[in-house]
Amino acid sequence: MPETTPRAPEATLATETRPPAQRRISALASGLIGSEILKIAGEIRALKAGGRDVCDLTVGDFDPRHFPIPARLAELIHQALARGETNYPPSSGIAELRAAVSRLYARELGLDYAQGSVLIASGSRPAIYATYAAVCDPGDRVVYPVPSWNNNHYAYLVGATGVPVSCGPEDQFVPRPEALVPHLSRARLLCLNSPLNPTGTVLSASALRAIGEAVLQENATRRRRGERPLYLLYDQVYWMLSFGGAEHATPGGLLPELAPYCVLVDGISKGFAATGLRVGWVAGPEDVVARIGTLLGHVGAWAPRAEQVATAAFLEEPDAVNAFRTGFTRTVEDRLQRLHRGVQGFKQRGLPIDSLPPAGAIYLSAQVRGLGRRTPDGGTLRSNEDVRRYLLEAAGLAVVPFQAFGMPEDAG
Repeated sequence: MPETTPRAPEATLATETRPPAQRRISALASGLIGSEILKIAGEIRALKAGGRDVCDLTVGDFDPRHFPIPARLAELIHQALARGETNYPPSSGIAELRAAVSRLYARELGLDYAQGSVLIASGSRPAIYATYAAVCDPGDRVVYPVPSWNNNHYAYLVGATGVPVSCGPEDQFVPRPEALVPHLSRARLLCLNSPLNPTGTVLSASALRAIGEAVLQENATRRRRGERPLYLLYDQVYWMLSFGGAEHATPGGLLPELAPYCVLVDGISKGFAATGLRVGWVAGPEDVVARIGTLLGHVGAWAPRAEQVATAAFLEEPDAVNAFRTGFTRTVEDRLQRLHRGVQGFKQRGLPIDSLPPAGAIYLSAQVRGLGRRTPDGGTLRSNEDVRRYLLEAAGLAVVPFQAFGMPEDAG
């Protein structure tokens, strides 16, 4: 008979001292910080549930009462469900959707991606995480501008060393090439996002070209040395929401030779107000995309089949896509411009507040210069968090400070 380990007496098990809580979970889990934005959103939900009237400008989501998904996309989803499209999709995404994304990019952005270079995922978040995991080893350096969304957390999850590069309002919170270049020689991954979450600003084509040229130069040096390349992750999930004269640019559109080093992340969540449908994708070098697919296949991070089938059909109807996009973009821009004009009106009245003209996405950057000021109840505003709480308590205005996006400075 095989040997077995003697079982401890039940009395011993019952009286054994339980280890401290921090020793019952992994070091990764114990050190992970939850989403700062979702924490604030939870606080706001609790206030609303208690009857508080709050103007909630926190989570980047759409109220379907005001921003429904395209009617044609909804119709196609119903049709797919009625046909029984409810089983597992291929882990890399259905072929029809991968081909539709390829044709969308060719048609709208002038990009040439074969179907094998496109992978479908359950939204953009798993695609970003899997890109980190596919190209970074523990200890590798990841360079990203701040404020930006979640890069610090993704770097932590893969054991990489985050290298945040602070950007300010004088540069529209987008990175200057000369600020990034000194960090590239030791980096494995450079992460950019445009239009930018959380600032609502857009990276110009000239700046993106200069950054891309620096990546190419760095990789030419690495090839001569036989070293692994530097990759560029370009999150363009808001690209359909560019306005105010700003034009969206892509690394591959400006510099086609960047294709072996660039991974695009995208999806329908923002451009079609479809945050809950969970259809995202990556497009990039086929060998890298294949490994991203292997990673996601092990965790089942694929989009639901019916939504994939419907999205594939919808993207193949350019007239329907462009009709929705035109009206949707106009409505989003109008609301952001109203907010911007309101802030500028306060500024003209001498109040310590300012904002940047919105250029893309669904965000407005505003600065409240309240640090050091006294509140009517005698308190003092000493941090961005103090300012946030004061705006919420005194005015019912819920906003997110840039500390939630990696910014170290308390600048209002």
